[in-house]
Amino acid sequence: MDLDAFRIKAGIEKDELVGFLNELEEQLPANLQELVAEADAVAWKEVQCLDCADCCKTMTPAFTHDDIVRIATHIRMKPATFKEKWLKLEPKSGHWVNVTQPCQFLLADNKCSIYEVRPADCAEFPHHDKKPFNEYSDTFKKNVMHCPATNAFVRKMMEMSEL
Repeated sequence: MDLDAFRIKAGIEKDELVGFLNELEEQLPANLQELVAEADAVAWKEVQCLDCADCCKTMTPAFTHDDIVRIATHIRMKPATFKEKWLKLEPKSGHWVNVTQPCQFLLADNKCSIYEVRPADCAEFPHHDKKPFNEYSDTFKKNVMHCPATNAFVRKMMEMSEL
């Protein structure tokens, strides 16, 4: 996937997609869950995560206490040492996040070296199936610029919606 081309296209589409999400927040369609499911299925036919990994290259997950303990144990490190080496506490949110990007666990082939114990935030990304959908609208507004799957998802919702 050509991420530079994606970012250019996403930049052009951003206002329209964010505008649609703003409208959706104001007027939730009765068939929202069906719309979400169908748009998500179509988006994943267009996008393969391993072709991209932009989320791992440009964003950071929030690491929960359980994530930190699980990952540190997996890589045979004490949780405190893991935090010292790889994480920082984000003052605004109070979340533990990666110090560097791309993610320290991202491999050259866009795979995750700790996939089986990855943070919950990564496992749930890009959060398309979170309920209630409208409470994640701000997440989608940000992610249309970083995640081709979310971009395609919102675009498909817009095409299928009656708004």
